Amino acid sequence: MMVRLAAFLAMLAALAASPALALDKVSFGLNWVPEAEHCGFFQARATGLYERAGLDVELRPGNPNVNMPLLVASGELDMGMGSSFTTLNLVAKGIKARTVAAFFQKDPQTLVAHAGQGVARLEDLKGRPIMVGGFSRNEFWQFLKARYGFTDDQLRPFAYSAAPFLADKRAVQQGYITEDAALLGKALPEPPVSILLADYGYDNYATSIFATDAFIAAKPKLVRAFVEASRKGWEACMAGDYEPAMRAVLALVPTGGEELFRFKMDQMKRRGLVEGGDAARLGLGAMTEARWRSFFEVMTQAGLYPASLDVRQAYTLDFLAQP
Repeated sequence: MMVRLAAFLAMLAALAASPALALDKVSFGLNWVPEAEHCGFFQARATGLYERAGLDVELRPGNPNVNMPLLVASGELDMGMGSSFTTLNLVAKGIKARTVAAFFQKDPQTLVAHAGQGVARLEDLKGRPIMVGGFSRNEFWQFLKARYGFTDDQLRPFAYSAAPFLADKRAVQQGYITEDAALLGKALPEPPVSILLADYGYDNYATSIFATDAFIAAKPKLVRAFVEASRKGWEACMAGDYEPAMRAVLALVPTGGEELFRFKMDQMKRRGLVEGGDAARLGLGAMTEARWRSFFEVMTQAGLYPASLDVRQAYTLDFLAQP
């Protein structure tokens, strides 16, 4: 009996002394500098969701000078954050990549006007000068042209500065529903009029996860684990339990502080950016073939993509728990 006990204790000691299983390293490129719109990913890392899924996740910050799709396509990053446009653009260029989940059912993109200028809905902006950035002219602007008859002679340069907008009551510019009232509103006598394009049929999936076909084929279990852990992170954020993510984000980028972070989270919740759309029925991160096809058809009408492009190559539903 004593011999057996000694052997058993020796086995336990050996197991305790053995190294823990190594985590799979995975790099994920953000679409911007760390901010509240990345809550679910930072929440998953800060609370150990990724680690419990067997992952050691690097969240690589983005900025205007970083081409995340190129870094993912070249293999420098494993996966990246994008939108419906991201993988459609890659596939159109002959690069095999797919969106595997989308955590913003509504793109936060807005057009912003001053109060008291006769602007209450999107149609009120037809024919008015609008400040739009170069990148956006190939995305939401094409939707506005195809669906609402906006024209290129309305375009004005967008300097990524609030100064021109604040100086001219007649000005209209692109914005973000998660920021407009908090950032522009503080400098105005009345809150600005923010028109959320998603409420007018702009069905671009945003805050998505994408990877190359080669990476997905080589590491499907890793992709599934990352999507699932990220989903749990977003669920916590939407339930109001986002303090760990907020601390992690503000430690990297303190701009705006807790006040702005909480405002953004409130807007995501109230506007249904994360929990609305397909997610209301299918769960966070959900996508559908019908919406991908509908969005593609509008963008094809706008001339962005050839009708011969196979939209099914731009996404997969294989990593989503859908009925």
